[in-house]
Amino acid sequence: MDTTPQPAADTGRQLPAGEYAFDQLEPGDWYETAGVTVTEAHIVGFAGLTGDLFDVHMDEQFAREAGFPGRIAHGLLGLAMADGLKTRCSVRLLGIATLGWNWSFRAALLPNDRIHARLWVVAKRTTRRGDRGIVTLGMRVVNQRGETIQDGETQLLIRMSAAGH
Repeated sequence: MDTTPQPAADTGRQLPAGEYAFDQLEPGDWYETAGVTVTEAHIVGFAGLTGDLFDVHMDEQFAREAGFPGRIAHGLLGLAMADGLKTRCSVRLLGIATLGWNWSFRAALLPNDRIHARLWVVAKRTTRRGDRGIVTLGMRVVNQRGETIQDGETQLLIRMSAAGH
């Protein structure tokens, strides 16, 4: 069962392109990223970079025998690509650092899947410094078939606007 919080479609605002500081965000605000197609080069490159050469990622026969339609991409590759989509999105949060992830892998990420992410503000709180705050973002990664393949939350340390402090 999927228990990831969802933005309220009738109460949250869809953020238009632009830059957003901590004090310009409210719980329920949401946006979607562009998409990217997961290629063979992504999978092989990620395996080489991380040293994760597990058979389900590298061996077609092993993956089929394990019940998959073929080789699957690394779950962490999907998370990394989704985070990249968030970072290069036309909606740009004025982040300082990512503080953590609470993440679930719901379905296999397959070569040639096209993924995008939907993000929403779950919660926010100021820090003692006063010039920044922590925003909890919900994030859902969806493939071209409309299936949620990964989801969870991330905490971001985000700057205040010049007017906000």
